[in-house]
Amino acid sequence: MTVTGGTTDDVPLDIPRVPAQEAAERELSKPMYHENDPSLLQRGLDRFWDWIGRLFDSASGVTPGGVVGLVAVALVVLAVIGALWWRLGTPRRSPSTGGGDSLFDDGPRTAAEHRAAAARHASAGQWNQAVQERMRAIVRSLEERALLDPRPGRTADEAAAEAGRSLPAHADGLRSAARAFDDVTYGGRTADEPAYRRVEQLDTAVERTKPSLEPAIAATAFTEAPR
Repeated sequence: MTVTGGTTDDVPLDIPRVPAQEAAERELSKPMYHENDPSLLQRGLDRFWDWIGRLFDSASGVTPGGVVGLVAVALVVLAVIGALWWRLGTPRRSPSTGGGDSLFDDGPRTAAEHRAAAARHASAGQWNQAVQERMRAIVRSLEERALLDPRPGRTADEAAAEAGRSLPAHADGLRSAARAFDDVTYGGRTADEPAYRRVEQLDTAVERTKPSLEPAIAATAFTEAPR
């Protein structure tokens, strides 16, 4: 590289190529030359949208009908997903401890302990947990009264069906409470205070109700009947 000027004798000034390139790069790296450059975020977004555009162009090139065909396929897929969601509802959520559909998902606790936990959740406005704990209190109370045999893995529906035979006056309420438990535990639904109060009132009523002896008498009569 040869530069003239800048001396009294106008003697050409030779600068080696590599140092000249480095000097030019240092000069161009000064902020004054990059004040109007796009930001790092803007450059990233530009690259992302360029990638999306290339992907869309590639997909439309292999889809019958080009862009129109690609849009039609996307609409059909969305319609199928919407129909499945409407038909199946919110996906069932698994219990946090992996206990399947079991009513109790932790170590054994007394009915009083479950009631205390339900009251704490209710005070905090945590109605889902309050409903769960109150239903567990009902079933544990029935086990403590020997109206249900303690059985690991029992579901809320099974407990309601078995308890309904000894407490027929509350059979419908027990089924409704079991359904509320399943809805908030596995169905992705949200309980409210009225839902919790219904389970709470059922717990109180069941606790005060004496079991019916008719199922036991009928079973005894059947086994003792002459053959």
